[in-house]
Amino acid sequence: MDSPDRADFLAGLKPGGKYEGVVGLYRHNVSTDRIGLFDKEIIDALAAAGVKWIAHNGAGYDQIDVLYCKEKDIWVSNTPGAVDDATATTGFYLMISALRCFSRAERTLRAGGWKSTHKPGEAHDLTGRTLAVLGLGGIGLRLAELAHAFPMRIVYHNRRPNPDAPAWCEYFGADRLDEMLAQADVLSVHVPLKDSTVGMVDETMIRKLKRGAVIVNTARGKVIDEPAMIRALEDGHLGAVGLDVFPDEPQVNPRLLDFPNATLLPHMGTETCDSQKKMEIRALSNLRDFLTKGKGFDIIPEFK
Repeated sequence: MDSPDRADFLAGLKPGGKYEGVVGLYRHNVSTDRIGLFDKEIIDALAAAGVKWIAHNGAGYDQIDVLYCKEKDIWVSNTPGAVDDATATTGFYLMISALRCFSRAERTLRAGGWKSTHKPGEAHDLTGRTLAVLGLGGIGLRLAELAHAFPMRIVYHNRRPNPDAPAWCEYFGADRLDEMLAQADVLSVHVPLKDSTVGMVDETMIRKLKRGAVIVNTARGKVIDEPAMIRALEDGHLGAVGLDVFPDEPQVNPRLLDFPNATLLPHMGTETCDSQKKMEIRALSNLRDFLTKGKGFDIIPEFK
């Protein structure tokens, strides 16, 4: 974190550099602002310097070329679980705002218009609605627990059933995905970003949702085909969206700003003191365990 740019960081990894002798490191996404992604150039330099462990602070690790790390015998850990509550409550807020039109109402109030733009016929209660969770991992399951209290009906799609899912979570496999989409009032996206999930929520999937459905995304922006989503907002197929993530952060497609039925947040999923502390402790614990026991606990799936 004391390297002002990539060149300085790479120089520090060379013999005699300020990072000489480092065998493990703690990585935070904000480092990207200075040194960029952990691509092959950086990973080659880390491997040459003798680094064997990257303790990444975050559940998502798409900023690291983890397959190349594996090839170079550099282990990677993340912080699953630590982000579940904060990210799930972010998704929960986005869902409530999208269904109830709260974001639009607040903007109207701030502009001095009171309820001049509100149409009750466009707002909906959560009770009795169907929430479809695309990727029922820790975050998706926590959101399901929150939504179930209303109660909402909870359905989900994974590659395989989640053994930790309660009985009230209805599983839809690949052969029934279309059936799940057709029943969803809200589709909440929770899949990790990788080559196989870029544009996963595409035109076809969006159009299989019932007319007026809501999409919520707290995963990664590139998981959704943004132009397809915008087209569905334009023609009214989507009733609203709630987005905490975007394909080219921190840039936001200006077209999204034109939709009064879009609730938009600047990637606030884990931005609480409580979650940041849990994430830091989890990441640093993985680094400590590597140094003292030879292996951290939270090894990413690609290494298992």
